[in-house]
Amino acid sequence: MYIYNDVDQKIVDERVEQYRDQTKRYLEGRLSDDEFLALRLMNGLYIQRQAPMLRVAIPYGTMTSTQLRALSAISRKYDRGYGHFTTRTNIQFNWPKLEEVPDILADLAKVQLHAIQTSGNCIRNTTTDHFAGVSATEISDPRPWCELIRQWSTLHPEFAYLPRKFKIAITSGPEDRAATQVHDVGLHLIKNAQGELGFEVLVGGGLGRTPKIGKVIRQFLPANEVISYLEAILRVYNLKGRRDNKYKARIKILVDALGADAFRDLVEEEWLHLKGSDLQITQEEIERVSDFFTPHDYNTEAAADTTLDHYLETHSEFKHWYQRNTHQHKVPGYRAVTVSLKPQLGAPGDITALQMDLVAELADRFSFGQVRSTHHQNLLLADVDQRNLYSVWVALRDANLARANIGTLTDMIVCPGFDFCSLANAKTLNIAQQINDAFDDVDYLHDLGDIRLNMSGCINACAHHHVGHIGILGVDKKGEDWYQITLGGSSEADASLGKVLGRAVAADEVADTLKRLLETYVELRKGDELFIDCVRRLGVEPFKERVYAVA
Repeated sequence: MYIYNDVDQKIVDERVEQYRDQTKRYLEGRLSDDEFLALRLMNGLYIQRQAPMLRVAIPYGTMTSTQLRALSAISRKYDRGYGHFTTRTNIQFNWPKLEEVPDILADLAKVQLHAIQTSGNCIRNTTTDHFAGVSATEISDPRPWCELIRQWSTLHPEFAYLPRKFKIAITSGPEDRAATQVHDVGLHLIKNAQGELGFEVLVGGGLGRTPKIGKVIRQFLPANEVISYLEAILRVYNLKGRRDNKYKARIKILVDALGADAFRDLVEEEWLHLKGSDLQITQEEIERVSDFFTPHDYNTEAAADTTLDHYLETHSEFKHWYQRNTHQHKVPGYRAVTVSLKPQLGAPGDITALQMDLVAELADRFSFGQVRSTHHQNLLLADVDQRNLYSVWVALRDANLARANIGTLTDMIVCPGFDFCSLANAKTLNIAQQINDAFDDVDYLHDLGDIRLNMSGCINACAHHHVGHIGILGVDKKGEDWYQITLGGSSEADASLGKVLGRAVAADEVADTLKRLLETYVELRKGDELFIDCVRRLGVEPFKERVYAVA
């Protein structure tokens, strides 16, 4: 992974001291609330319902064991002994004291982490496939391109005050595990007929109040021009995007208003002044950054060992975990291991300080000292020798991190909801627990197969409910929590927006409603047909009839 040079470190260190002075002036009354607002947002600090919340950037979801231990230490010293991983692969601390945030940022800087541009109307953390570099189907490793975009976008003066926040995601290969089509810009690594590496460029995706699937504006962009083309997109958006209404300020609204063709023409016209300029990435720079992401020194003897077969034959619980929580690796004899942050009891995406330390230790022992956070609010040990899988499972099981539920109904994406967020309309964590309690049979979950359930506490859609196979949106009705359900969404290569099932259901009816939905699926599916395919084949009507006939 990328390691800071002296310039990187100096930038982050200086930013800490700037914010320390800004906080000091605010606490002394020399800065107003409005003046401090923009400054704290630039440094990842929100004021939530209970306390401030600090969001820390995990660039493209990759961190070292040392960094994870530092996050653990910060959660102990400044918070309540846990952190929360988000869909943008960042980590949030929900209980820091405002006056101690500069000290937190200083501790982060010591391990090459920061909170810069994790909030505010700027270019946010670029995300990618959590299997980047280990997937056998990828065209090329997307992480170097994420890093190049990170270096270009961090503290870019022209894009510090955009009309609204701006999110970029990159993927490579036929799968889309980074939800690129519901980002402001989605970049798909591809090769043209001549074998040259480049990007398909999508613009105008996004969720929230006005969910949109991104539109292709360039079929093939030479890879070395990705920065110049992004700059052209941002310039058009900065100039043309609305600033009079924050609900209509995202680039998706601009693309929709102009039309994709007209927007593309504006970008191409602007790009004429930028392509071939200093923004073109030199081959030397591409190679320099790529050198940080070279393959590890894998053990060539791993594939020949039969120890794994013995454990799979003799330990059914381990076998369940292996089937659900480990994944194919491009190197024979290795597996990628998902660390489930979706326990039977507890908030999805949360991890305690003790658990962070344990995962860091496992990374050092079994995965080249690296950990990844995922779009689905889990962690990943990307490079585990199959001979070590049983030992990893035992350690994770003992730490309540080995629930064999990855990709199932209970592997939910869930925002913190009304318990924490000042924007939320309804609670989510209690509903997540209700669902966990109702669906605790491992065999039944595995029989249901792959189902993505996403739940948001408000229309801002931080948990991407629009693109869940089952989406749940919390709404407020005269002071009571109700939940609207959608079916048929997807954030993957077959991206689609879910359709509303019908009227919202009361809080105490959510799990029972899901039971009826899934009973209908089991009854009507053909063979081993997946839930999403069944919904697309039948539409929502059979499910609607079953739910509301009973209700």
